[in-house]
Amino acid sequence: NCFRKSQGTFIHIIHGKHDYDYRRLPMNTVILFVPQQEAWVVERMGRFHRILEPGLNFLIPLLDRIRYVQSLKEIVIDVPEQSAVSLDNVTLQIDGVLYLRILDPFKASYGVEDPEYAVTQLAQTTMRSELGKLTLDKVFRERESLNSNMVHSINQASDEWGIRCLRYEIKDIHVPPRVKESMQMQVEAERKKRATVLESEGSREAAINVAEGRKRAQILASEGEKAEQINKAAGEAQAVIAKAEAKAKAIRMLSEALTEQNGNAAASLSVAEQYVSAFSNLAKQSNTILLPSNMGDISGMVSQAMTIYSTLSKTSQKLPPKELQEKMEEPLNHLESSEEQRTP
Repeated sequence: NCFRKSQGTFIHIIHGKHDYDYRRLPMNTVILFVPQQEAWVVERMGRFHRILEPGLNFLIPLLDRIRYVQSLKEIVIDVPEQSAVSLDNVTLQIDGVLYLRILDPFKASYGVEDPEYAVTQLAQTTMRSELGKLTLDKVFRERESLNSNMVHSINQASDEWGIRCLRYEIKDIHVPPRVKESMQMQVEAERKKRATVLESEGSREAAINVAEGRKRAQILASEGEKAEQINKAAGEAQAVIAKAEAKAKAIRMLSEALTEQNGNAAASLSVAEQYVSAFSNLAKQSNTILLPSNMGDISGMVSQAMTIYSTLSKTSQKLPPKELQEKMEEPLNHLESSEEQRTP
């Protein structure tokens, strides 16, 4: 509460912890020294005259009187605890700290009776108004935004008083016991939810990692099989090329041998030997064995081989070496294919 008591020419104001006693104002001693960060408001014959700057100043006795002394330092004011209702109808007990500074000593002296009391009341009413716009959860989450809105709202009204609000900080917020218990239960539920979500995310990551591992293993296995097939195909191709080169080399050597003296006779003898040896492999390659009627007549078989020999000798004189080789292999291939068709 604020009460005023008049005693002669001074006014004694008591408000909370602040005690303003105008009997303590500096007296007019003609020569005055104003401290730094203070503004002395001088009245001449009861009317505002000027504001004394820090340092040496001169006043006229009896006419000039120092009426107000304003501190230009930053002032800290405790905003008393008050009750407010949030948007979701929760009653809160809240208090704060207000930081302000006097920018215009003239307005602070003549614009309002008690600047600090006026700003304190303004801060309380503004806080109730701002809390009514927010739910309980947002009050705790948007504390910084709430402080900023408080400063903006206070400055809009305190500009006429020459006061600038620098900061407003909420000290404590007290909620009813039942609401506090429900908030604690909500926090515990939220933590359990987070734990469940983290566990499920861990299981999902583990499953993804296992699937990725299997996928990479299959890819590596398929790439290994592919490389194996490529190497195998390359080896078979090289074997075919080597076999063809060897066969070509054999044909060249055979053609060179046939051009020599008695070469045709040697080739015919080789064909006869192969023809005779083919009969010896019949029993090894199939269950059904076809034997010539004169199998026991060895001289007949030799005569047959010599007949083939004489026939090839006559033919070899007219054929080139490559066709001669194919002609030599034709009876043997024909005999082997006949046996394969008759095998059950």
